[in-house]
Amino acid sequence: MGMTVKFLILLLLTGVLAGCATVPPSNINNSCAIFREKSGWYSTMLAAQKRYGTPISVQLAIIKQESSFKHNARTKRNYIFWVIPWGRVTTAYGYAQVKDATWDWYKSKTGNSGADRDNFADAVDFIGWYTNLSNKVLGISKWDAGKQYLAYNEGQGGYRRKTYLRKKWLMKVARKVERNSRRYAGQLRRCASSLDQGFWFWPF
Repeated sequence: MGMTVKFLILLLLTGVLAGCATVPPSNINNSCAIFREKSGWYSTMLAAQKRYGTPISVQLAIIKQESSFKHNARTKRNYIFWVIPWGRVTTAYGYAQVKDATWDWYKSKTGNSGADRDNFADAVDFIGWYTNLSNKVLGISKWDAGKQYLAYNEGQGGYRRKTYLRKKWLMKVARKVERNSRRYAGQLRRCASSLDQGFWFWPF
């Protein structure tokens, strides 16, 4: 087999693997299924939990709500005359749906200057960092996914001013995030031992 053919095959395989790495899990409602399919995600989230104290279940619930685990998720477009696309509703992007200014703040404070919002490990680290900060400045338990989500959505200043009380839709979403977190936690209790032993090693 010629070197050119081998090189083309290598490029093809690299592209396939990269594509699979960014495809959302098949079952985003089950934490065990997520980590069976995306084995590297468990160690990434476990590292964030150890570093910041934010439970994996809370991390998962926030990402599910924000992007449904899509690496390049964006907010809806604005339209002129309901037809002509004109920018986005916000600059939020990536797994954790972080705005430009907030991401720059995170990189400045953590020194993680090369972080990307469409990188799972970076997005997870951001969630851990932000929820830990909300715990410090607002006293919100890291296990309280609902209240953490309110601070995540409104910003810590908005949470302090209780702006969320004027948004019934947001309160409803926060309750949904809390339910998802509890479900993820219950599922993890049933498969954590297998995950910790590293039984599931898949290429993606």
